[in-house]
Amino acid sequence: MKKINYLIGLYLLLLIVSISCNKNNDEPIRHTKNYDFSTVEIQDFIWEGLNTYYLWKANVPNLADTKDDTNSTYFDFLNSYTKPNEFFESLIYNRQSTDKWSWIVDDYVALENSFQGISTSNGIEYRLSYETDSDVNVLGYVLYVLPNSDASTKDVKRGYVFNSINDTRLTINNYKSLLAQDTYTLNFGDINGGNPILNGKSVELTKSEYHENPVYITKSFDIGGKKIGYLMYNSFTSNYDPELNTAFEQLKTDGVSELVLDLRYNGGGSVQSSVYLSSLITGQFNGQLFAKEKWNAGIQEWFEANHPDWIENNFTNELVIKDENGAVVLQESLNSLNLTNLYVITSSGSASASELVINGLNPYINVVTIGTKTHGKYTGSITLYDSDTFGRTGDNLNSNHTWAIQPIVLETVNKIGVNDKDGFDPTFEVIDRVSLMQELGNENEPLLAKAIELITGVAARSAKSTKPPLSLKKVFDSKELKRFGNDMYVEKDFPIDFIKRKLNKN
Repeated sequence: MKKINYLIGLYLLLLIVSISCNKNNDEPIRHTKNYDFSTVEIQDFIWEGLNTYYLWKANVPNLADTKDDTNSTYFDFLNSYTKPNEFFESLIYNRQSTDKWSWIVDDYVALENSFQGISTSNGIEYRLSYETDSDVNVLGYVLYVLPNSDASTKDVKRGYVFNSINDTRLTINNYKSLLAQDTYTLNFGDINGGNPILNGKSVELTKSEYHENPVYITKSFDIGGKKIGYLMYNSFTSNYDPELNTAFEQLKTDGVSELVLDLRYNGGGSVQSSVYLSSLITGQFNGQLFAKEKWNAGIQEWFEANHPDWIENNFTNELVIKDENGAVVLQESLNSLNLTNLYVITSSGSASASELVINGLNPYINVVTIGTKTHGKYTGSITLYDSDTFGRTGDNLNSNHTWAIQPIVLETVNKIGVNDKDGFDPTFEVIDRVSLMQELGNENEPLLAKAIELITGVAARSAKSTKPPLSLKKVFDSKELKRFGNDMYVEKDFPIDFIKRKLNKN
């Protein structure tokens, strides 16, 4: 789980310029006797959090430190929005083209579960697209099945196509409600050029709490005199970092000299996990800069003047896991492969921390991407709670509500100071077509086959079709149900003595 308290020292450091709003009062506005701020306490928390941390604060006039001069003006401003989510949206900068990722939740317990890979699932990850020549009818197809889930015990496989649920045709208007049911029956069909024909197969699936290990496939191939490792990694979930290290132990034991890293369905997650993954792939760059964080002007200035190392993420040779109190509960050496080449399978679903791995490794080793263009998310976020320190365990955590915000607070750049805000174009474009889908990890699966071809020089034997390729317009991915589907978040600890000093808790 993210340790948001690592920035709490900044809260009081920036209190005068960031929180008091320059209202020229001795007491915080929430202590005023003239207005009932309990009616707008959530809006007050949202404003304070964004005013302190938001990356694009300078671009939002209503987040200026000089926002207003009187309690009444500020209260009226907060009170102008009765719904917290609408107030939050009013403070987001250029939602359509710049900040597409900041969000707010009314249940931070569910949010915390999602960051730990805990969700409600029946075990299928799927994509929905419009049927051919239709802007109403929708078809779905299975991307992969989660192990030890309800779907894993049923006749459901990657590439299976469905266009009905409970014998009701899927449309752009009803797919959300049909798929939201805890139990439903998928009605499968043959693809038929993008206009599926039901084939009589169906399966009933039931959702339950599911803990997803993001290390989906780890295996090795002996092909053309090469020992090739394959790792499909579906989320940068930090509490599974030990499992990631174990996967590399297997690859190292197998003696792999080349690695295919499949991130096609990986929407991101922990920055620290991306550091671990990149360090496992390499190993020869221990202590060198992997990625640097750039915060809003106020916080960035403080970092650079006091602790520039706190915004640097360096390659490491150790996995260190701490509990909520900062005590080390696991410390072990990384099973690094010391590779100089990496082959990464990508898609539009490869985002944030996935792109960070590509960007961070680019200055150091030869990174070849195979698939389609990545999502284009170069930013990271933190979770802010309604407490004096914005931390989950901060002083005076407000027990009246469970709202939390997940604002974008930083962007990342690599060793040479660059990122790719539009996404990374593939070195070799290969489209993951439903009509050609094979099981993931199969050496003849088209995208993996292309990677093997590039490594060995032997032409791929992947499936081919004599029919014209389908070009289906995407509607929705099941990954989008996971609230942090395309998120990247930071988790670090500031020294306890620093926190105490800044909070005057000596």
